Amino acid sequence: MSALIHPTALVEPGAQLHPTVSVGAFSIIGAHVKIGAHTIIGSHCVIDGHTEIGEHNNFYRFCSIGGIPQDKKYAGEPTLLSMGNRNTVREYVTINTGTVQDGGITRVGSDNWIMAYVHIAHDCQIGDNVILANSVQLGGHVHIEDWAILGGLSAVHQFGRIGAHSMTGGHSALRLDVPPFVMAGGNPCVPVGVNTEGLKRRGFSNDEISALKDAYKIIYRNGLSLSAACDELRSQQQANPSVAAALQIFLDFFAASSRGFIRP
Repeated sequence: MSALIHPTALVEPGAQLHPTVSVGAFSIIGAHVKIGAHTIIGSHCVIDGHTEIGEHNNFYRFCSIGGIPQDKKYAGEPTLLSMGNRNTVREYVTINTGTVQDGGITRVGSDNWIMAYVHIAHDCQIGDNVILANSVQLGGHVHIEDWAILGGLSAVHQFGRIGAHSMTGGHSALRLDVPPFVMAGGNPCVPVGVNTEGLKRRGFSNDEISALKDAYKIIYRNGLSLSAACDELRSQQQANPSVAAALQIFLDFFAASSRGFIRP
């Protein structure tokens, strides 16, 4: 066993820890846990369940990772939690495993920043480069796409979808889906524009940003049905192939959305 495990920590037989993993004082690692290289587990953490964690992750003290779902239908099935690489997980974060009623797995991608007191419920699917500010609460089966940012104390209804590159303000109540690229906030959450500064930082071209602003107007300001708005976005793709990939993110999101999306 690695010399980086504190003598007060408890690592159950069967756990698979890379020799470079560090485990802090009084932490507990369950028998079905697998942790990749250079991951740091702070003090007083509990990581259990059927949980696989990648490399270079950093869990601060008092995290609870891989706990059973908070779902009355759960009957002890060996469901999973999978996490990628280079995630920062701050104090008192809770992440639960999946349920058989969905795919049986909760997924957290790579390069995410998960701040204190965040709860990620069963069957959530979190992409890459996501920021969840302090006390964000995700209901079961929530999908959050790459580069999305949720402000502190925001809550997402179960089965909600948060689109790529979107950004919501603090205290947002997200009962409906948030489309990609959109800035939003409030209770109930409403759209307020396009996340222009975020797109600039991520290397979107001026033409792409202009096209996404036009797409926002097509969706929200032209009085079109969703079907007609999507048809117009496809026309925009044909007219300007250089922005087609960015507009496709909108189209893919609406094709997968089932709860409806936020409106002004």
